[in-house]
Amino acid sequence: MVLESILEELQKHGIEYKTDYSLKNASTFRIGGECSLALFPDSRLKLIVCLALLRDADIKSYVLGKCSNTLFADGHLDIAAVFTTKMDAIKVDGTHIVCDAGASLAAVSNAACKAGLGGMEFASGIPASVGGAVFMNAGAYGGQMSDVVVESIALNKRSGQLMPLTRHGFGYRHSVYMKNKELVCIGATLKLEYADKAQIIERIKELAAQRREKQPLEYPSAGSYFKRPEGDFAARLIDVCGLKGTSVGGAEVSQKHAGFIINKGGATCADVLRLEEIVKDRVYEQTGIMLEREIEVIG
Repeated sequence: MVLESILEELQKHGIEYKTDYSLKNASTFRIGGECSLALFPDSRLKLIVCLALLRDADIKSYVLGKCSNTLFADGHLDIAAVFTTKMDAIKVDGTHIVCDAGASLAAVSNAACKAGLGGMEFASGIPASVGGAVFMNAGAYGGQMSDVVVESIALNKRSGQLMPLTRHGFGYRHSVYMKNKELVCIGATLKLEYADKAQIIERIKELAAQRREKQPLEYPSAGSYFKRPEGDFAARLIDVCGLKGTSVGGAEVSQKHAGFIINKGGATCADVLRLEEIVKDRVYEQTGIMLEREIEVIG
């Protein structure tokens, strides 16, 4: 009865939803079971409505973007997944770009390039949304979100209150949103600088070529699986420990880039987590360094 009531309210507000939704197709890892309910609001107001309905019904919810840094558990997950991918507005205002949480980094980078704004080239190949990128301070090739984010809009899932944030507690793959899971990033303002458009395009092409050469883009994954340990690189440690190609079920340490755990076909969450433990144990035994998972595991 509770679910039926929620579905009626979603229909009233014109919010798209699906029941028993396969999370496997939502994640770049292509791994995971089904969630009880998936919601697809296309505006900030509708997102607020979704979270209020779920909160009042005491249904555990996760606000998600493109799920490029996410591993979903196997089997049925008794949760509601709220996807922001239809909230993808991007507005260029001088040297500022205002974007909703569901806007892809690729689209934002492209908008910046068209406007002759530099500073987002690093993000052009990251398959993430703005909200998720702010959440984990995503970065690559010497750039990260903390370099460009000047403000974000936070929604408190418990109270429904909206608040602008200018202090994000950014650190390496960290932000205030990771510390306080009651807060959801629903949009952000980026500050860039005018630059030569030809140079921006050349830099984006250069980074794309590096990704194709060095990363296993032909297989589903969640990108770099482990955080960079202080003073070293996870991929280097995994490589010197002879772990490239190590596999459990359909999960494998990429032979192209040791920092990636890839889905060679039919991998399960259990496969990935078992492989993670093997890698962490071996690296710790041989180097004394304990690797830390970078991706988010849900369920």
